[in-house]
This record gives sequence, C-alpha cells and structure tokens, in this order.
Amino acid sequence: MNLLRISLLSLVFLCTCWIQGQAQSYTINGYVKDLSNGESLINATILDEASGKGAITNNFGFFSLKLPADSVKLKLSYAGFSPKRISFYLSQDTTLSVSLDALTLNSVDIIAEEVEREVDNAQMGAVVVPISQVKLMPALLGEVDVIKAIQLMPGVQSGSEGTTGLYVRGGGPDQNLIMLDGVPLYYVSHLGGFFSVFNADALSSVKLYKGGFPARYGGRLSSILDIRMKEGNLNKFEGEGSIGLISSKLSLQGPIQKGKSSFIISGRRTYIDLLTRPISRIASQGEASVGYYFYDLNGKINHRFSDKDRLYFSFYMGDDKFGGSGKTEDTNYSDEFKLGLGWGNRIGALRWNHVWSKNLFSNVTGTFSRYQLKTSAEGSSRYSDGDTTITDVFGLEYLSRIQDWGGRIDFDYYPSPSHDIKFGVQTTYHTFEPGTIGINQRSNETKVDTNLVSNLDYTWESAIYFEDRIKIGQKFSANLGVHATQYLIDKQAYYTVQPRLSARFALSKNVAFKASYVQMNQFIHLLTNSGTGLPIDLWVPATDKVPSQFSWQAAAGVSASLWQDQYQLTVEGYYKEMTGLIAYKEGNNFFFGGLQSGSWEETVETGGRGESYGAEVLLQKKTGKTTGWIGYTLSWNWREFPNINEGLRFPYKYDRRHDISIVVSHKFNKRVSVAGTWVFGTGNAITLPTGGYPTLADPTRQNNVRFRDVNGETSPVFYTPFRQIFTDITGYGNGAQVFENGRNGFRMQAYHRLDLGVNFTKEKKWGERTWTIGVYNAYSRLNPFAYYLDGNERYNPDTGRFDSNPTLKKLAIFPIIPSVSYQFKF
Repeated sequence: MNLLRISLLSLVFLCTCWIQGQAQSYTINGYVKDLSNGESLINATILDEASGKGAITNNFGFFSLKLPADSVKLKLSYAGFSPKRISFYLSQDTTLSVSLDALTLNSVDIIAEEVEREVDNAQMGAVVVPISQVKLMPALLGEVDVIKAIQLMPGVQSGSEGTTGLYVRGGGPDQNLIMLDGVPLYYVSHLGGFFSVFNADALSSVKLYKGGFPARYGGRLSSILDIRMKEGNLNKFEGEGSIGLISSKLSLQGPIQKGKSSFIISGRRTYIDLLTRPISRIASQGEASVGYYFYDLNGKINHRFSDKDRLYFSFYMGDDKFGGSGKTEDTNYSDEFKLGLGWGNRIGALRWNHVWSKNLFSNVTGTFSRYQLKTSAEGSSRYSDGDTTITDVFGLEYLSRIQDWGGRIDFDYYPSPSHDIKFGVQTTYHTFEPGTIGINQRSNETKVDTNLVSNLDYTWESAIYFEDRIKIGQKFSANLGVHATQYLIDKQAYYTVQPRLSARFALSKNVAFKASYVQMNQFIHLLTNSGTGLPIDLWVPATDKVPSQFSWQAAAGVSASLWQDQYQLTVEGYYKEMTGLIAYKEGNNFFFGGLQSGSWEETVETGGRGESYGAEVLLQKKTGKTTGWIGYTLSWNWREFPNINEGLRFPYKYDRRHDISIVVSHKFNKRVSVAGTWVFGTGNAITLPTGGYPTLADPTRQNNVRFRDVNGETSPVFYTPFRQIFTDITGYGNGAQVFENGRNGFRMQAYHRLDLGVNFTKEKKWGERTWTIGVYNAYSRLNPFAYYLDGNERYNPDTGRFDSNPTLKKLAIFPIIPSVSYQFKF
C-alpha cells in the first residue's frame, strides 16, 4: 500500500515536471543587420520553422520571439538578401545579433518564399517601395525621386504633369503625414513641385500607408509616408554620388568607432543658377541677372553604448532660392531693384533606444521641424536735373512659417508570439505664422513703415495610443488599436478617440481575405491657392471658427500569392468620408481678403464634405532578374460646400476615373539593366466658362452676342465655338461668366506617358561607376498642364467693332526629354 502510494506520488511528480518542462518558455531577441555595413534591417522576418511561430523587426531592426524550451530552427530573411538559418536547443533566454548578406546577381533568382508574403500580413493599404528599385527607374532629367515612384502605386495620384504632389484615395496634399526619421515635413518639393526634397542616396526604407492605419500614427486623414534614413556604415568608409544635367550629389559614410558608431552625410545641389545668370545678363545687355538653385543636406550619427542602449541624431536642411536684380541708368535717371524668393525645411531628431528586458523595447525621441517661406522686393530710383535730386526707396517683405517642437516615447512589448503590442505617448507644440508683411517707403519728404502682421497661433497636440497585433491559430490575425488625442488652442481643449482595425482571414495557404476600418482626425489645414506652382500655400490651425478635419475609411479585399510566391496580387475596395474641409471663398486668397479683414478665417468656406470610393489592383513581382508591378485604380472623388457650386456636390480637381501604371526593370547581367514605366490617367476636372456676355462699358464687343426668345422675352446668348453650344445667360448679370456644367465640370485630356532608361555599370579599381541614359515621355505626348481661353479678338473695320472667337487652348510643358547621368561608388 505504501509502495503503491509512493509510486503514484512519483508518477504525479514526473508528470508535473514533464508538463512544466513543456510549458517552460524562453525569449530570443536581438537585432538583424546588413552584413556589409551594419545597417539595421527594418521588417526582416524571423521564423521558427519547427513551430511555425515568428516575428518581424521594428524600425530599428529589433525583434523578440518567445518560444517553448525545445529545438528551434530559425530562418531569418529579408527581401534582396540571402536568408540565414540558425538551429540550437532553446534552454534559456537568448540574445542574437544576426547579419544577412545581400544577394549577388548570380543568385538573384531566389525562390519567392524568402520574401515576406503580403498574404500573411494583416496590414491593409500598405506599400513598401524598395530604394534599390527606385534607383533603377527612369526619371525626369535623371533625378531619381521616391515620391514619383510612390505616385505609380494604385490609389496614389500626382497633382499635375511632372510634379511631386500626393493625392491619396481622394485626399488633398495637406492630408498626408510625410515623415523623415519620424519628423514631419510640411513641404517636400523643389523647383515649384517638379522634384522632391528626398535624396535617394541617403534613404534606407520607404513605406506608405493608404488605409488600415496603425494606431501609432495620427494627425492626417489620407496617408502616412514613413521614410527612414540610412544609419551609416559601421565597418568601412565608403561613398557614392552622381553628376546629372541639373544637379550633382555626394554621400559619404563610415565608422566613427568601428563596430560601435557611424555617420552618414549626403548633399545635393543644382547648378541652374550657374547657367541662368550669365544668360540673363547677356540677354539684358548687363542690366539684369536672374538665378535659381536648390540644395539638400542630410546627416545622421549613431552610437551603440551597449547591446541595450543606442543613441541617434539625424537632421535635414534644404532650401530653394530664387533671386533677381536689375539696374537701368542714364544721364538724369537711375533705377535699381532686387527680388528674392526662398523656402525650405529644417528638421532634427534625437532618439534613444533601450532594451528594458527580454521582451520590452523603448524609443524616446525629441524632434524639431520648421518650414518657412520668405519673399522680398527692394527698389530705389533717383532723378536729378542738376538743381534738384529726388530719391525714392521701396521695400516689401513677406514671411510665412510653421514650427514644431515635439517629443514621444514608444514601447514595443512582445508577451508571446501571438501578441505584438505597441503603445506610447506623443506631444507637439505648434507655432503658426500664416503671414507677416512689412512695407517701407522713403522719399525726400516722406517716410512710411508699415507692418501687416497676421495673428500668431500656438497649439498643443498630444496623443496616446495602444495597438496589438494578434494571431489566433494559423488562419486569423488582426491589428487592433486606438489613438486618442487632445488638442489645445486659446485655452480651449478638444478631444477625439479614433479606433483602428485591420484583420486577415486565410482562405487557403496562398489566399487571404482582409478588411479594415479606421477613423482619423486632423487639427491642421492648408490654404491652397489653386493653379499656382509656387509654395505660397499657408498652413493654419483648427480653431473654433474653422473646426478640425475628420474622416472614416472602410476597406476590404483579397491578397494572393501566385506562381510559387513569385507574384503578389492584392485587390482592395474602399469607401472614405471626410468632414471639416475648407476652401478659399470665391475670389479670395490670403492676399485678397485675409489681410483686409485681419484674419485668414474670414477668407475661407467651412463645412466642406468629401467622399471618395473605388477599387485598386496591384500585381507585383519582387524577385528574379525581372521585377516591377502593374497597378490599376478605379475611383470617384467628390467635394461639397454649402456656399460653393450652389451647395451641389462636384468632382474634386484630382478626381480620376481610371489610373494605370506599369513599371518593369530587368537585369541582363552585372553590367546592363533596363527599366521602363508607362502611365495612363483620366484627365483632371477643371472649371471653364461655357458662356457670358460683355459689360455695358464696352459695347463694341457685342457682336459675338446672339439674341433669342426665352419665355417670351428677348435674352442675350453668348456663342462659344469651342463648346459648340448656345448658353442661356439670363439672370447672371453684366460681365458674368456662366458655368453651366458646374464647378469642375470640364475634363482635361487623358494623360499618358512612357519613360525608358538603361544603366551601364562597370567595376573599376577604385569602386563602381554607372552611366544612366534615360528618356522622359519617349513618344513625346503633349499632355495638358493647364488650359486657358484665348479670345482671338479681331478688329472689324467695316463695323468698327471687335469680333471675338473664343478658343480653348492647351498648355503642355514636357515634350520628349532625354537625360544622362554619371553615378559612382567607392
């Protein structure tokens, strides 16, 4: 009996020990890096092939994976790199630092399962754009541009021909949160919008969120563009650069303390001014000089104090500068003038990473961001007749600025392979200075100094967020979260709570159904002067008179992995509503209306509503010698304001029914590669007059008016040959233009363009050189940049009157444009 009792107790003890042994789990954490330079690899995949559980590295290359005590077979992979496998018995918490080697061309035909499959990801509406692929794509004047690469994705549209505007799923340019190393940038264009401020040589990753926004992001309605800079080579000194038709650039990077700290500095500058200044002097016979240039300067330093602590400092500064001067002189009179226009960004970030425990990671960041527009004009004149000298001096200066100081702390917590929790707090102090104008005028007898200053606005915007990426079994995964904000202006606080949800259900191994729902709030507005290419749009805060913007978006779709994972297919449908939109009142802008009333708030229409919906298809190939994608968007985009277009909804300017992009690049061998892009889009919606009649002040221009009987009364009708219609204009008043089709009721011509490029690379003793030859708009399609009405007035001597034959004319600015650039690495 005692022996039986002892045997039973022993059996219970052994079972308990076995169960505890089975339940005992340990954590594997660490960093995944690029073997060649020590750069952190973002979104690298860590998979235990024995259990099927895995993790993904965060924005700093850190991961944490909790597994039961047992034999593990880890497979670490990243797109464009050879995967690495590590096997060992897990019996304690383990820290790893794993380096992956970039694929050589000979091994470029890897199987696609080495690439993270979109079908396995619960995130919707996210697009990763590889920098290596961006550099292969043909570009305007040879200037590689990540923004223009993003414009080729479904759901994303450019504003006008060749520009870097982003209009995502029906949103406006102010509704995109564009961040460089986590710091917001408010204006990201050079040369009036034809090039972006991002130097591809300084960047490591680009990720765009069009929907299903994770809870850690907020403050904008339509998209999040998260761009990360390189960290610098920890192992050796190296450099790269290029010499192009309009600019040159150079990047240098290397270790400060090998294996522990590194730096990167990258600069780019145009030399357009070196050409325009001498040409303008020659053309004006030395009386005038005009010049323009832009530059970018990126820098980053990082230091690893230990396996648990790292410190980063990064900055960006860039400016556009336009200037002109002139002087005329004769015996008794002289006149001088100077003009200046400049705009640019300054940003900086200081961040500290700390590993608190085996499954808790934090990142503390302090940020600064400033965007400023400044224009000035000075003039002086002098007249002398020998006895009397009269001198006049005039000066005008305009300044607009937005400045942010911010701080945030973000935590990554990994309690188990089924949960990846992120939470944190953030705050930003905004200073808005929509515009300050200073005027001074002096003459012999008078002196006038005037300052017209718009009110400064100071706001606090704070947020707290929580999100959990969960996985239940092999079929279901989701990203659940909430983003709560507090907005403070003039001692008045506003609060919002924004739920976020993205979910995935696997229909099979290679097909998954996805759905998402998000709410977004935006406490900032952009006053846009339509039709201008210059950066004179103004950032202003939400106030009690001009409320914040709000949107909700729902999306659903299917992801599939095809042909042994070589192709990734996504099909998504979405619906989005926006409220709190604003627009300038008819006939108003900041200069006409805002300054006279003393407040920009008096110049805008509020209560605007937006609605957009559509479907997107993206077929991608990320591996092999031939890579690229085909994208198609079918969309509708509407706006509605109580006091615009008689309160009726109208198409947004960038409403495009169809948008197609095809991007292909192919590497023949190590020395030669080619690339091509073809795009097609429905023409933009614009407003054109379809009728009108002359004012009584100029009766000589009445012979283009026809009269007919309307309801028993004689009514003037204006014939417009370019529309081939007669338009009844009764009741519109003298000199009115009639918009019979409503606001944005006219469509520009469809847009399409083919770009081609070829790269010739050769290994040299000192490094590598590449010649790139490209053609923008290869078949020279004259795509419309703008339309205008030409009256074509002719004087008729027989009648003594002017005959008018209004004609609609198209302005095209980019025919076929060849380019060549020389790139080098050492």
